[in-house]
Amino acid sequence: MNEIMDLSSIFKVLADPTRLAIFNLLMGGVHCNCEIAEKINLPMNLISHHLKVLSKAGLISSFRKENDARWIYYCANPTKISSLRQQLQVFLDKNRIAEREPICLPRKKIESAGVKQ
Repeated sequence: MNEIMDLSSIFKVLADPTRLAIFNLLMGGVHCNCEIAEKINLPMNLISHHLKVLSKAGLISSFRKENDARWIYYCANPTKISSLRQQLQVFLDKNRIAEREPICLPRKKIESAGVKQ
């Protein structure tokens, strides 16, 4: 059940179109806050909010360059993406789809009455 909750929380984060657009942008490489704001066409404060949510979910990482710590750079987190990909692969495996008949109450009543469908 924990894996379902993990996937659910990631889906919630990425369900926001702005966060999905930012994440998609960061999948293309490292960007600073101002580049993201320019490409997504949103104010810096909103970009910062969405970056915080993506970062808290572990989907992105941030860093500063040693020679100039004024700027924060953001990138997709390959470790989290790899883990998420594996979880999705297991979750969406078509071999998990089983053939079964429902065992609901109306079906039992029909069978006990001897009615064939």
